Amino acid sequence: MNMASAVEPSRDDTSTAWWRGAVIYQVYPRSFQDSNGDGIGDLLGIAQRLPHIASLGVDAVWISPFFTSPMRDFGYDVSDYCDVDPMFGTLADFDILISTAHRLGVKVFIDLVLSHTSDQHPWFKESRSSTDNDRANWYVWADAKPDGTPPNNWLSIFGGSAWAWDGTRCQYYLHNFLTEQPDLNLHEPAVQEMLLNVSRFWLDRGVDGFRLDVINFYFHDQELRDNPPLPPEERNPITAPAVNPYTWQNHIYDKTRPENIDFLRKLRTLMNEYGAAAVGEVGEDIRGLEVLGEYTGGDDKIHMSYAFELLSDHMPTAEYIAGVFSQVEEKAAQGWVCWAFSNHDVPRHLTRWKLSEAGARLFNTMMMCLRGSACIYQGEELALPEAEIAFEDLQDPYGKKFWPSFKGRDGCRTPMVWEPSNQNGGFSSGMPWLPVSHEHLNRAVSLQEQDPSAILHHYRRAIGFRHAHPALQYGTLENMQAVGTVLSFVREYEDEALFCAFNLSADPGAIDMPEGNWRQIGIELGSGGPAPDGKLHLGPWQPALMMRVGD
Repeated sequence: MNMASAVEPSRDDTSTAWWRGAVIYQVYPRSFQDSNGDGIGDLLGIAQRLPHIASLGVDAVWISPFFTSPMRDFGYDVSDYCDVDPMFGTLADFDILISTAHRLGVKVFIDLVLSHTSDQHPWFKESRSSTDNDRANWYVWADAKPDGTPPNNWLSIFGGSAWAWDGTRCQYYLHNFLTEQPDLNLHEPAVQEMLLNVSRFWLDRGVDGFRLDVINFYFHDQELRDNPPLPPEERNPITAPAVNPYTWQNHIYDKTRPENIDFLRKLRTLMNEYGAAAVGEVGEDIRGLEVLGEYTGGDDKIHMSYAFELLSDHMPTAEYIAGVFSQVEEKAAQGWVCWAFSNHDVPRHLTRWKLSEAGARLFNTMMMCLRGSACIYQGEELALPEAEIAFEDLQDPYGKKFWPSFKGRDGCRTPMVWEPSNQNGGFSSGMPWLPVSHEHLNRAVSLQEQDPSAILHHYRRAIGFRHAHPALQYGTLENMQAVGTVLSFVREYEDEALFCAFNLSADPGAIDMPEGNWRQIGIELGSGGPAPDGKLHLGPWQPALMMRVGD
């Protein structure tokens, strides 16, 4: 396997392609730090804790939505794209956050939700008021079938039909998510222009890039054709849980439409004016990596995109990861992947994969050696497990809809734990919007700072190791192999070549040494070295990291 790329940057290009190989830290603002005691995290709280983020050595912070919103989907339902919701602060607070981050050497990505708005957005209120107003075509409206049922069979990710009836217009409107999240009609040029203006507003304010929510949902089929069914054996519940019949359709008409490419080019042209970058989220069950390659290939669309393959429910084996990278080479060799194990939408991977802390360390080391960019989710550096949330404490509408088969996303969204002296973990002086997990308190930042052996320090060392080696940030990935439980590959960039091996198991593993002269590195990450028999004998959850020396 040779994952070289035609767009591999030269050493002179890496300053403008800083996002290649970057490490991004995701902040869920409601749960990071509360600065005013109302139990909800805010922008000044993030600014207060930015030294912690910077101390990890990350390149950028991604902040989930903080825009004005009714909070039916906790900020992913925007009612004003160009202002801050009062619960999070003000635009002046955001300016403080930006300046603080830049002073600390951290770039700032914000989460733009361009596929839909809140039903409380002034655009939608005007659009629904009549069929002939100035914004009548800004959302996706359609007449009912003759029997009064929705226009087609499209389903919502949050359950049920993707169409909601509006009694004022006497038409249905499309909502791929909650009923309160109507889809914008990007076939309308004025909508595209307005969304580009929104992006420019935040670029002018100093942001360094965007995380683009559900980037493949921007356009729909204008003929409103029915999606075909998927046979049970082809269903792949990535974008929705298996209990949701959303996974029973092949979503070829309600998303991932060809018109999306032209809009992404317009967005990229705008970002190029500012030297900004973006990471997209491709919510696609069937052609995820193929779409990722289409959207990130070359230099005229989106810079990089989230991949869901390592956000899987089952712990990735060496064979599975080798298979994923084989697919990346086949379907997205000219694109750029951003890898993640956890985020605000899935259970934390320590729990999801039933990992020990040793396993969590090994997976972090591996992520920092993979080709692509990397995203870590707040609390991951503390090895936080998924929190148990009682139904009466549940806030997530998704969880309420499908409880108890699917318990929602609140278990990964509980407040960050900074110190253990009170039940709120230093997050807030008030009652937190979600309860702080007592299991998390003994993993608080202050405790781990005082313990040289804590996983927090391992994350710093692993990120530092990545930044110390250009081959890990920019280089090719070659000769990936899975031998039993051991995954190995070579990363190479200009005159640097690194051999990386990882035993993804609680049992010992062994592989043959690669040909050539290699020097053991990464001792601070627990790296193993060659044995007299010419093999690499790796203990449970142990990596082996080596650098080629000589000819």
